[in-house]
Amino acid sequence: MAEHHEAVEELEQEEVTEETEAVEEETAEEQEASEEDKKGFFNKRKEKKKDKKDEQIEELTDRVKRQMAEFENFRKRTDKEKSQMYTMGAKSVIEKVLPVIDNFERGLMAVPEERKEDPFVDGMNKIYKQMLTIFEEIGVTPIEAVGTEFNPDFHNAVMHIEDESLGENIIAEELQKGYMYHDSVVRHSMVKVAN
Repeated sequence: MAEHHEAVEELEQEEVTEETEAVEEETAEEQEASEEDKKGFFNKRKEKKKDKKDEQIEELTDRVKRQMAEFENFRKRTDKEKSQMYTMGAKSVIEKVLPVIDNFERGLMAVPEERKEDPFVDGMNKIYKQMLTIFEEIGVTPIEAVGTEFNPDFHNAVMHIEDESLGENIIAEELQKGYMYHDSVVRHSMVKVAN
């Protein structure tokens, strides 16, 4: 019986050992799974952080690109405005000087032939020519009128005459000279148009 009792104890011990080993294996597996879960949790947190950082980087990069584009547009707009302001200022000054040129022309045309050699008249003629030279240098040119076809973009018709020697819509006489500053009209020519 003692043998039987020892065999039963041996069997019980083997079962206990097997159960203990199974429990230990399960515990080890659970610990490994738990560690993997923890690692996975931390990895996920890292991935989430990385995603958040990537989002911030993308957002900031987008902001910088937009601000650079805004700045470029602002720079172009201000350059264009500066150029327009300069042109407007130049045209304003030219408009104010044109009556002086007109008066020089009228005064020189009124001088009788016998006084053309007078030193005073010669001096006035030289000043007039100097002013025209300065105008040319800054881009102011007179508008062609007499003998050309009437163009409302450059000419202002104030009189109309019938003249068989001239064609239709041909300018017969220029009453006041017109001027252009580069490509824009400063003052239209006042003209007499035939037919």
